[in-house]
Amino acid sequence: MVDTVGIIGAGQMGNGIAHVCAVAGMKVVLSDVSMDQAEGGLTMVRKNLERQVGKGLLTADNMEAALARITLADNPAAHSKCDLVIEAATENERIKTAIFKELCPHLKSDAMVASNTSSISITRLAASTDRPERFMGVHFMNPVPIMKLVELIRGIATSDDTFDRFHAFTQKLNKQTATSEDFPAFIVNRILMPMINEAIYTLYEGVGSVDCIDKAMRLGANHPMGPLQLADFIGLDTCLSIMQVLYDGLADTKYRPCPLLVKYVEAGWLGKKTGRGFYDYRSGGEPIPTR
Repeated sequence: MVDTVGIIGAGQMGNGIAHVCAVAGMKVVLSDVSMDQAEGGLTMVRKNLERQVGKGLLTADNMEAALARITLADNPAAHSKCDLVIEAATENERIKTAIFKELCPHLKSDAMVASNTSSISITRLAASTDRPERFMGVHFMNPVPIMKLVELIRGIATSDDTFDRFHAFTQKLNKQTATSEDFPAFIVNRILMPMINEAIYTLYEGVGSVDCIDKAMRLGANHPMGPLQLADFIGLDTCLSIMQVLYDGLADTKYRPCPLLVKYVEAGWLGKKTGRGFYDYRSGGEPIPTR
């Protein structure tokens, strides 16, 4: 049974995972490289919990109880009593493996470890730890408190007991699971990211404007959000990283990242989190297409 969960990375994904674990009654240790960043994550948890209270999805008492279960930290030793630690750092293999190498010496011998990676090989990440049989990919969808799905990805060394324990953990969070084999980008992003990349190619080649491409997919395919708006929401750097994993891992030209996506990332136009991507969000009003 998982009673205490450690989460490394207090950004959008990490604070969302902390949110759902705390609401489910688990103790949470939320850490980042500094206490300021960890506190920023807790601030977002509080805002999202308040939003749920305002919608009648949660009581004020339950919100305060959930917040009381979250402890903040800025070092890996803080996870020494955790039953499970989930890495939710940026989508960069070098950074993730460095985190695992620093984390594992502090863990209980039977603690499980997971990555929230959206694309990177679970087998390769597991090999950077001292417990590959107790390692899995646990890919939450964004925004975590709202989205029902979690992808579970076994590495080649993942034990049956570990898989069963992770499955029970996600059920406790009231999430649905889809089990994926350990191939680049798994299921969701193997399908979603090439669609987004093709939408960017459609813009790059002048087939349509940002507004027309997104409108076409919202109204013509009944998507709740256009692909370019969705890319901004995900983060264009994350989109590019996943496309590069697909391109490198599958060696198929259909996964080649669009040059325009590369240029936006080089410009620092990463989407909503930086205020500008395929839309400009800086005015605070209706987002304005940038092309």
